[in-house]
Amino acid sequence: MIDERFVIFGALLNLVGSGTYAYATIRGRTKPNRITWFLWALAPFIAFSASVKDGVGLPSLMTFMVGFGPLLIFLSSFVNRKAFWKISRLDIICGAISVLALVLWLVTGSGFIAILFSIIADLIAGIPTLIKAYSAPETENYSVFLFGAVSAVITLLAIDKWEFSYYAFPAYILAICLTLFVLIKFPKLRLGVNSS
Repeated sequence: MIDERFVIFGALLNLVGSGTYAYATIRGRTKPNRITWFLWALAPFIAFSASVKDGVGLPSLMTFMVGFGPLLIFLSSFVNRKAFWKISRLDIICGAISVLALVLWLVTGSGFIAILFSIIADLIAGIPTLIKAYSAPETENYSVFLFGAVSAVITLLAIDKWEFSYYAFPAYILAICLTLFVLIKFPKLRLGVNSS
């Protein structure tokens, strides 16, 4: 275990990654999926409140930043009119299912359920971006996902109490960020693509 204050460093890395992506969006170099990024802001804020309620403490800062960064990116997509991905029927379906998962959490009110449904909502909201990262990696920026993964590792290393409310969201963020990083940074590693 490392000192939990390293989580602050991880949060700064998240901010740098999100800032880089937001700047690239404003410049028109990336095209975020607005539904994904809006829900990626919403779900972590719910998980953050649940983790604070469960007494997680400083390690919950990563969860907050995982919501704050996407909020910046979502808002930056309105600055440049050409810097957003066209919304499809799949995006709307994933967004609706994601919102439903969040509503189910509200009905239960349990911290465990809140974190679980936030992860489910976040993953479903991310499906359109996972597909886009696979099919059009040039419209994405890998740095936000790289910094997000590093931040998640730092948070996981700082955890001193291995309970679901402490490790679940950072572990999920590590998995999703690494997946997106690889899809965007190394498009030749995708299934069915010849790497020669």
